[in-house]
Amino acid sequence: MPNIIFNGPDGRLEGRYHQSKKSDAPIAIVLHPHPLHGGNMNNRIIYNMFHAFVEQGFSVLRFNFRGVGRSQGTFDGGIGELSDAAYAFDWMQQFNRNSPYCWIGGYSFGALISMQLMMRRPEIMGFISISPPANTEDFSFLAPCPSSGLIVHGEIDDLIPIETTSKLATKLNTQKNIEVEFATIKGANHFYKNKINVLKNEVVKYLDTSLSKTLLEPKKKITSRKRK
Repeated sequence: MPNIIFNGPDGRLEGRYHQSKKSDAPIAIVLHPHPLHGGNMNNRIIYNMFHAFVEQGFSVLRFNFRGVGRSQGTFDGGIGELSDAAYAFDWMQQFNRNSPYCWIGGYSFGALISMQLMMRRPEIMGFISISPPANTEDFSFLAPCPSSGLIVHGEIDDLIPIETTSKLATKLNTQKNIEVEFATIKGANHFYKNKINVLKNEVVKYLDTSLSKTLLEPKKKITSRKRK
């Protein structure tokens, strides 16, 4: 699982990459929490979500947003970080041209950025959103939401009230042809203290069920986008 450096919109970005042995494996990128609050690609929740995708046969990338670790640049309030994620997705597609579908995952701030990216990349077929900041951020851009997915939240999260995330999931579920599963982790706070394994099991269970359904559907190859 090598360290990698790839070009981003504002300099080099640092990541960790797992390449599946299958040439037609699906791909996923996983986005970390807020850079100004200690978020980085080695966050325990990001690490475990990354490995949940690995265990399901994906080629997976997690990386540091600009200004974090060895990634160049400075925090840009979410706008630049969305561009970072788009470049990371381009990098993944470049090396996985035979991949049949793409997924995206994120935690807290990373969940917000991942869902913004999903609106811009129609090839993303599913998402894992852990503790999205529905109390402070406007998710009305998910209209319509382009893909089904999983939203997970801690029962006793004191930073993002569970009611706000539950309301977001319910709203998305009213959209046609979209199924958003909302999972509550009992006794978990925002950082899922002592509940990381429970959280990972929830993600693995959802992926296993969703991918089983995907195998029954026609596949279409993704296409990489060249930047000018």
